[in-house]
This record gives sequence, structure tokens and C-alpha cells, in this order.
Amino acid sequence: MSKKWLIDTDVLIDYLKGVSQAIEFLDKIIERTTCYLSVITVAELYAGIREGKEKQLFENFLRVFEVIPIDENLARIGGLYRREYGKTHGVGLADAMIAATVEELDLRLVTLNKKHFPMLKDIMVPYSKSN
Repeated sequence: MSKKWLIDTDVLIDYLKGVSQAIEFLDKIIERTTCYLSVITVAELYAGIREGKEKQLFENFLRVFEVIPIDENLARIGGLYRREYGKTHGVGLADAMIAATVEELDLRLVTLNKKHFPMLKDIMVPYSKSN
């Protein structure tokens, strides 16, 4: 089992919103290991951030993580994942790119949406949301 974690957008959004389970989980693993983000996740998070104090706090928060860029190899693998799982499982390009990053860099994905990643075997769902 990999000790290197790639954190998906949903967990980070919960953390930034103050969801206690997300805060508890991330604070615990950030102390023990390096955590990674895909540039896709960074883009998704910036899409929801307001200018001003919120943006500044977010940018400081991002410094805790190592951000993984997308190169041609990851783009190829992500595109193939999208082609293979898009119609059958509803996998979008963003999730396909995140999955490619996880696979190629031998990371373990931390997400609340396991069904978005049918191509991955080693996924951690750190908590579930109660409705």
C-alpha cells in the first residue's frame, strides 16, 4: 500500500468548508506524509474561490501540497481512461486525468466518490457524508 496520497477535490472542498471529518483526516495525514494534488484539482478549486481573503487563504493552504503537473504521458493515459470508462461509467475527463496521475506515480487516491474511478483498485474513502 502506497503511503503517498493524492487528495481529490471533494475532500479538499469539505476541508475548506470546515467539515470536521475532512479536517481531522487531512490534518492527520499531512503530519505523516507528503500529500499531492493534481493540477486538475487545483483548477477545480480555483473555479470556486472568491477574490480577496478567501483566495489568499486558499493559496496559503495549497502550499501544504505538492502539485503534480500533467505531461504528455498523463494526457495520453487520461484520454484512454476517458475513452474506456466515459460511456460505461460516466467518467469525465477531469477524473480520468486524476486517475492517470494516481496510476502513473503509484499514489493512493483519497476521494469520497469511488464510483468516479472504476479504473483504480487502491482508493481510500476517508469518511462518508450523512444525508
